[in-house]
Amino acid sequence: MTLPERQLANAIRALAMDAVQAANSGHPGMPMGMADVATVLYSDYLKFDPTDPKWADRDRFVLSAGHGSMLAYATLHLAGYAHPTMEEIRNFRQLNSPCAGHPENFELAGVETTTGPLGQGLATAVGMAIAERHLNAIYGDDLVDHRTWVIAGDGCLMEGINHEAIGLAGHLGLGRLIVLWDDNKITIDGSTDLSTSEDVKARYAATGWHVDSCDGHDAADIRRAIDAALADGRPSLIACKTLIGFGAPNKQGTSATHGSPLGADEVAAARANMGWTAEPFVIPADIADAWRGFGQRGQALHAAWNDRLVSSDKKNDFEDRLSGKVAPGDAFKAYLDGLVAEPPKVATRKASENALTALTADIASLVGGSADLTGSNNTKTSSTKPLNRNDYSGRYIYYGIREFGMSAAMNGMALHGGVIPYGGTFLVFSDYCRGAIRLSALQRQRVVYVMTHDSIGRKSLSERRLPSAQRRRGAQGCAGRNRLRSVAGARRRRKARSGGAGRRCRFDGVDRIVRRTGCGLSGRSAARRCPDRLDRGRDDLRLGTLHRPPWPALRHRQLWRVGADRRSLPAFRPDGRRHHPQDSGTARRIRPAATFRRKD
Repeated sequence: MTLPERQLANAIRALAMDAVQAANSGHPGMPMGMADVATVLYSDYLKFDPTDPKWADRDRFVLSAGHGSMLAYATLHLAGYAHPTMEEIRNFRQLNSPCAGHPENFELAGVETTTGPLGQGLATAVGMAIAERHLNAIYGDDLVDHRTWVIAGDGCLMEGINHEAIGLAGHLGLGRLIVLWDDNKITIDGSTDLSTSEDVKARYAATGWHVDSCDGHDAADIRRAIDAALADGRPSLIACKTLIGFGAPNKQGTSATHGSPLGADEVAAARANMGWTAEPFVIPADIADAWRGFGQRGQALHAAWNDRLVSSDKKNDFEDRLSGKVAPGDAFKAYLDGLVAEPPKVATRKASENALTALTADIASLVGGSADLTGSNNTKTSSTKPLNRNDYSGRYIYYGIREFGMSAAMNGMALHGGVIPYGGTFLVFSDYCRGAIRLSALQRQRVVYVMTHDSIGRKSLSERRLPSAQRRRGAQGCAGRNRLRSVAGARRRRKARSGGAGRRCRFDGVDRIVRRTGCGLSGRSAARRCPDRLDRGRDDLRLGTLHRPPWPALRHRQLWRVGADRRSLPAFRPDGRRHHPQDSGTARRIRPAATFRRKD
C-alpha cells in the first residue's frame, strides 16, 4: 500500500515537535514548514546511501538554515542512517548528544557541513558545487556526477555573504546547484515586512540564476519546480511558499513557532490536526518502512557506481585524490634543495609564490584563487590555468572582490573532498573572512589562507594589520589552541601590582587579561612624568586584545603586558626589549610585530 506523502512528512513534524518540546528549546517552525519539500527531495531526487555516508558520488545536502536542525536529524534517522538514533533525538540539545542545536558535521556523518551562521551554508554549498564540476571535468560522469542541494531560509538570503555567493555561482554557471528557499516570510522578530522589501527572486535572476516558485505544501507542484530546475543549465532558486510551523493549528504562520517550543497544549492540538496518533518519539512501522525504502534506492545506485570505479583506469588516482593523499614530487624537492643551497633574498609574498609554484606543479588537487588581488598576493602559478564556466578543469578561480564568499567556498571545496583550496587577500581583509575562517578551524578543514601585505608604513591606517594577528589567535582558540591563563589567576596577579588598567576581554570563548602601563611607570609617577599621555588604560579604538596601541596613539612610549599559561609575560618596549628584568615570565624576549617610532 502506498502511503500518502503528507503522512511521511508528518513523521518529520512529529519528531521536530517532540524533540524541541522535550528539550524546552529549539526551532520547530522551519522543520514543520519544510517537511513536505524534504519528503519529496528524499523520496525522488536525493542520491544517497545511508550505509555509506561518505560515498564519493553522493549528492550533497546542506541545511543552510541550521537553526531548523531537527529537519536534518529527523530525515537522517528516518532514511536509515546509523546516527542519530531515536535515543539521540530524544536527547536533542542535551549534553553528549550529537543532535546539537545546529548541525555539526563532526558529530554526525550524514551532516555535510556545520551550519548555524546564516548564509554560510549556502555559500559553502557553492564551493561544493565548484568541486563537483572540477572533478567531473577530470574524471568524467562515470565517477563524478552528483548535485548539491540546499534548504535556505529568509535569513540566509538576507545575509551579505549571500550576495557574494550567488554572484560567484551565477558567474561560474553552476547548474548542479539547487537552492530550495523556505519562503515563509517570518523571522524571529515577526514578518519579514518589518525589515526587508527587496525582490529576492529578481536579485537571483539578475546574477544569472534560474528562478521558480512552488507551493511548498503541494508535492506535485514541488516536483514540477524541481524538474524545471534539473532541466535548466543554470544554478536554480526555488521559492517554496510555506507556512512556518505547518500543522500547529493556533501558531502556524507566526513567529511564535520560529524559536520556541510549541507548548504541550499546541503539540497535542497539532497531533490531532495532523491525525498523528503515535506516542512521542515513536514512528509507525509502515511509515518507517517507506522512509527506509528511499535509502535502499540509493544503495543500488552506489553498487552500480562501485562497478564503474573498479573497472576505471583512474581508480587509484581518484581514490588518492578523494582521500586527501598528498605526495610532493621532484619539483618541490628541487625547490627545497635550492633554498638550502642558495637562500634567496626576496619579499615574503614572492617567497610564497615560489613555494606555490613548486607545490602546484606536484600536487594536482591544489586549486587556488584570489579576491581580486592576484598580482599582489602572487597566488597564480604556471600550473594553474583559470577555472571558469567554459573549462572547469582549471585550477585558479578569480573570486572578484568577495573575500567572505571566497573563504566559505573554499570550506565547501575542502568538505567535498578531492580539492585542497588556497585563496589570497591582504591580511587586513581577513576580517571580512573571519566567520568562514572560524568554521575552517571548527571543522578542521584543509583550507589554505594566503594573507599578504602585513607591514605598515606604506598603507593607510585602515589597511594596516595590527588588529589582525591577535584576532586570528581568537579563531585558533576556537579549535582549542592558544589557551591563556585563567581569569582568577590573572586577577590575583593584577591585584598584586600597582598602576595601569587591567580588563577582562571575552573573545570567541577565550578569556584574556591585558595589562597596559604608560611609559613603564605607574600611578602618580606616570601622571607626573608623562602628562601628555593618552587616557592610560583605555582602548580608544576598542581593538580589544592588541599587544600595542595603533599608530595614532603612540605619542609616547607605551608598554603592554599579556598574560599566558599561569605566569605573566614581562612588559616589553615597542623595540622588543624587556622593560622589567626582575619579572619572571614564560618568555624572555619577543620579536615585535612592528617597530614603532615616537610621534611628536
